[in-house]
Amino acid sequence: MSMLIMRPSRLDDFDDMMELAELSGPGFTSLPVDGGLIRKRLQASEKAFSGSPDAPQQGKFLLVMEDSDTGEVAGCCAVKAGIGMNRPFFNYRIITILQSSNVVDRRFSMDALVLTNEFMGYTEVGTLFLKKEFRGGPHRAGRLAAQSRYLLMAAAPDEFGEMVLAELRGVVNPNGISPFWEGVGRCFFDMDFQEADYQSGVTDGQFIMDLMPKYPIYVDLLPPEAREVIGRCHVEGIGAMKLLEWEGFRFERVVDIFDGGPQVSTQRKNIRTIRESRVVTFELGMPGERAKDALVSTDSLENFRTAWAKIDTRSDSVAVMDQAVFDALKIKPGHQGRIWTKE
Repeated sequence: MSMLIMRPSRLDDFDDMMELAELSGPGFTSLPVDGGLIRKRLQASEKAFSGSPDAPQQGKFLLVMEDSDTGEVAGCCAVKAGIGMNRPFFNYRIITILQSSNVVDRRFSMDALVLTNEFMGYTEVGTLFLKKEFRGGPHRAGRLAAQSRYLLMAAAPDEFGEMVLAELRGVVNPNGISPFWEGVGRCFFDMDFQEADYQSGVTDGQFIMDLMPKYPIYVDLLPPEAREVIGRCHVEGIGAMKLLEWEGFRFERVVDIFDGGPQVSTQRKNIRTIRESRVVTFELGMPGERAKDALVSTDSLENFRTAWAKIDTRSDSVAVMDQAVFDALKIKPGHQGRIWTKE
């Protein structure tokens, strides 16, 4: 029986990752159509999963979704263990400025955008992309990809930060035009959104520090088209936003500097999948009538794998599942792993 499996990326996933990058479309900044960058990401992921990242707590883990029967790569997601350490992680924080004058009896408040670099050491989850045929329906692929990232954190908590952040793609039209960029970024960078997006991926980000305004930008002075999309996510990211909110992530008035998309965050210990998952021993058997749908994972960094499965939890510490699941996870009966059950 065919199953969808989340597994660590490999160097030979290059062609599949390039295809996903092409399919992701404009504005999906974490999956650029750039062979050199894709190859570097695959190399960095291999180091991270082998327990030897370039720096402690800065592993860049890339997971791919694979059909267990056909080997087709259906999507991907990623976890960056520690952001803002080697290069700045810029964003805009929306602040409210209160002003008043007793002389003319006037009081008002106004929102402003302030450039910050305040998320040093946070873990970032992102790069969640699925081929269209795997979205929705019986696959439950979106949940599998999203929750696999948190099961990975639960498997090796010392590798990740205490705080977790997620960026959502902002509003970008089919032609690759970002209303936020046109109203803000272009004024300071004098380049198209796509070029700025590309430069942010291939450079150390110094150009952002050089060209970005050092003073607050008053939101009311921006064009209406730019104001309207601040903190809004791309239509294709609405499902991802709902999943993040379900996990416990919250929007704290921080947005992306390029497309104005929302950034959400939470404490790692408060993430729902992590809180509700538990370690069990997997035993071989046929789940009965009382079997539950569950996410099952290997609970170790190396050879990490996650899949949906039917399991019988005959005690708090034992889960029974059939041979197909063992084969998909590449483990044997008696292996210790982690489960999250869908109540």
